[in-house]
Amino acid sequence: MMEEDMENGRSYQERPRTFSTIRSKSSIPLVFRLLMRINPRALIILSLLVFSGVLYVGASTSPIVVFVFCICTLSLFFSLYLTKWVLAKDEGPPEMSEISDAIRDGAEGFFRTQYGTISKMACILAFVILGIYLFRTTTPQQEASGLGRATSAYITVASFLLGALCSGIAGFVGMWVSVRANVRVSSAARRSAREALQIAVRAGGFSAIVVVCMAVFGVAILYSTFYVWLGVDSPGSMKVTDLPLLLVGYGFGASFVALFAQLGGGIYTKAADVGADLVGKVEQGIPEDDPRNPAVIADLVGDNVGDCAARGADLFESIAAEIISAMILGGTMAQRCKIEDPSGFILFPLVVHSFDLVVSSVGILSIRGTRDPGLISPIEDPMSIMQKGYSITIMLAVLTFGVSTRWLLYTEQAPSAWLNFALCGLVGIITAYAFVWISKYYTDYKHEPVRLLALSSSTGHGTNIIAGVSLGMESTALPVLVISVAIISAYWLGQTSGLVDESGNPTGGLFGTAVATMGMLSTAGYVLTMDMFGPIADNAGGIVEMSQQPESVREITDVLDAVGNTTKATTKGFAIGSAALASFLLFSAYMDEVASFAQIPFKEVDIAVPEIFVGGLLGSMLIFLFSAWACSAVGKTAQEVVNEVRRQFIERPGIMDYKEKPDYGRCVAIVASASLREMIRPGALAIISPMAVGVIFRILGHSTGQPLLGAKVVASLLMFATVAGILMALFLNTAGGAWDNAKKYIETGALGGKGSESHKAAVTGDTVGDPFKDTAGPSLHVLIKMLATITLVMAPIFL
Repeated sequence: MMEEDMENGRSYQERPRTFSTIRSKSSIPLVFRLLMRINPRALIILSLLVFSGVLYVGASTSPIVVFVFCICTLSLFFSLYLTKWVLAKDEGPPEMSEISDAIRDGAEGFFRTQYGTISKMACILAFVILGIYLFRTTTPQQEASGLGRATSAYITVASFLLGALCSGIAGFVGMWVSVRANVRVSSAARRSAREALQIAVRAGGFSAIVVVCMAVFGVAILYSTFYVWLGVDSPGSMKVTDLPLLLVGYGFGASFVALFAQLGGGIYTKAADVGADLVGKVEQGIPEDDPRNPAVIADLVGDNVGDCAARGADLFESIAAEIISAMILGGTMAQRCKIEDPSGFILFPLVVHSFDLVVSSVGILSIRGTRDPGLISPIEDPMSIMQKGYSITIMLAVLTFGVSTRWLLYTEQAPSAWLNFALCGLVGIITAYAFVWISKYYTDYKHEPVRLLALSSSTGHGTNIIAGVSLGMESTALPVLVISVAIISAYWLGQTSGLVDESGNPTGGLFGTAVATMGMLSTAGYVLTMDMFGPIADNAGGIVEMSQQPESVREITDVLDAVGNTTKATTKGFAIGSAALASFLLFSAYMDEVASFAQIPFKEVDIAVPEIFVGGLLGSMLIFLFSAWACSAVGKTAQEVVNEVRRQFIERPGIMDYKEKPDYGRCVAIVASASLREMIRPGALAIISPMAVGVIFRILGHSTGQPLLGAKVVASLLMFATVAGILMALFLNTAGGAWDNAKKYIETGALGGKGSESHKAAVTGDTVGDPFKDTAGPSLHVLIKMLATITLVMAPIFL
């Protein structure tokens, strides 16, 4: 049969058996394999016992924690419903499922290898943290509560490893659903664009709900366990306002895994994408995702490991870091204001994100299918449908945020304070919406910036690059203005809330900023859903193209793919904004931690001091060097892919006539091994740099009589790195997204359409932007938050 197909010039439908070495071991994590071997009834009984134990611990802590546990449990059941609904859809004809199987095998195989490497590095770092905490000094608060060095060390290491584990599971969940939903979206596109949209959204919604739920559940369980185990608030024990500081290791573990997942996945997906586009589209003139391209399977695998698995770990880390930093600031403010029951201020972030699960679920369900087949009408395109869901989510978030502030932040000392904090949350929600709108404006081809960028392609490759770079630079202005207004507005609202310390000084400013950050992330579940929608739609388009479906089906997936590019860009803008606010909160927590250890006030960082100014320069340099190494890694790996694809076209001339089959496995092997190798250098730079700078300047400070010099230089490094990193990430993400959609706009038939000189120039711009938007850019906002958490965890070695 296959020989007949080749002789007649038809596409080959033989299943690509090129992943045997990858599939030699099961790609399902060990914990899931063990659970699958348990008898279903025994598993149900075990689950009930675990849930009962969790509820008991929660009830021993606070009724608020019980509420959080109940919402998270219901959300997990809702995610199971979404899974069942998506998996009940058909996979289409055999040729579609065969291609999907190949993508799934490659993605799961790489995931197992990548996370095996990350887990080894995490264990090494855990031993380093253990050694540091066993020999560090203790704070007066720890001495008063009887919390010794060993206990503090084991708690921090356990938190770090749990955060790393949960982050890895979040990444696995993101990839697991995407590699199973893609073929179902492809099949649905043969019937109705709206049905395909609904399947992609619900598949992304499953991943989003699980990621948010795990972040909230993980922090809540850790908090409750420590509360009960340490006997918090009992005579001679730790105060509840100091407890959130023990959770910092959890955020560090999450950011550690997220950084390497984003680097490895980003290098994989963009190296394969660049190699496939340069040779396939530009040199050979074949369509995107054409089955004759030897790099096409690697490209489709990369969408899952780079955009789904990595983004799941990224958003998990963002939510965990924001929750922990807000809990720390809430406890600190409650202690300074002598609030009788501080639990509301500490647990407020957990409740906000519990409501996030509810409102995001409603937003996901608001996107329904239709019985009318065919293309989505121009009046109601996919983006407008998803925006309607986002608008519903935002309106519900405003209501639930107001309820949360009145419930938890009301205090007799300042009866109107809760209203000020509710307005802080509203500032954060408006900021999130502004970021989504700004990102959409600069990356959607319905708006002028991308159309002007596409027009620049008509005069050549060089003008396309110049226009894309200038667009990316311009796109940093509005987000920075929005962040600036949000921080100042939230700080002012917090300061005027009426909460004062013993001396009568206002103390609510920083907590107001924390509440604004929570407001910004109060719709994180739906925003992550939009992000996961992108790679699922992209994969569906690839399956449709490779399985040689009719042009009308490809038109539907092209529309969804273009919208997916925009939703991915908007999510990245959203993530950068939340990273900026979360880093500001963690920076304040770092200064408080240093003051607590050193027992010396640490209120400001004077950049007029030469050593501190040098620390700022080093922080800015770190951002540029990290970005350079990330882009360089993509470039080096892409060169190997380009050479391999060219070699196959030369040595197998029958590929172009469908008479010979490309060796897809060779390209998969190249990008898999290279991405694992290349992610080490920039990742190590991010971890080692702040520790090395802090230790060197600590030694210099002690020799010159400046005991806090090491901590101050690290604070300067963190401050400058945050500022430079935000601007660089905005530039990279927006420029890359705009280049991609300028190409998509030309492929709709504008400016000559596919195969024209304008299209070739746009493809060049897209390949330049690929490492910007999917490797360096996303990794940067993870880096910003990881620098903040690592300096907080490692603060003792800087003194």
